[in-house]
Amino acid sequence: MKEDLAYKICIFGETRVGKTTLARRYLTGYFEEDIKLTMGAEILVKFLTIGNKRIVLQVWDFGGESMFNFLLPMYSRGSFGGIFMFDLTREATLERIEVWLDCFRDGLSFEKEKIPILLVGGKLDLQDQIVVSREKVEKIVKQYNLFNYIECSSKTGINIEAIFETLVKQILKKVKII
Repeated sequence: MKEDLAYKICIFGETRVGKTTLARRYLTGYFEEDIKLTMGAEILVKFLTIGNKRIVLQVWDFGGESMFNFLLPMYSRGSFGGIFMFDLTREATLERIEVWLDCFRDGLSFEKEKIPILLVGGKLDLQDQIVVSREKVEKIVKQYNLFNYIECSSKTGINIEAIFETLVKQILKKVKII
């Protein structure tokens, strides 16, 4: 018999870093080139099976415009995990990581520091334009107590499944399911 579990995760970060393309690529398997800015948040759902567990994964794609920052604490309430995403070709998309993490954590209802947050660098397919060093990212992971870091490309599909699989497995460890 399969057991149903539901987990909410939020994807957040600066505007135009690839949050929506990441979420949609994961849920549909397709890359959408022309995506409008997310106004507020978009909620997507994916069904997974891990072992004998059937998981309903709610993916909350949070708009990166600063005018929506005040909403993130309300939207993050009930989250079991988070993804802070930045653009590997724009170092400035990492400058406000502390603000984003504080906003996300402010809305969490329990054990704020124990909620796993994954750092994701997007646009890996733009190899010749990458400006963010691995060394800088490793410092950020330690400084902000993030549990892991993965680079991806929504365009090519590189590491898209790995991002969500890594985060879901970490959530399952935290809630003592695995």
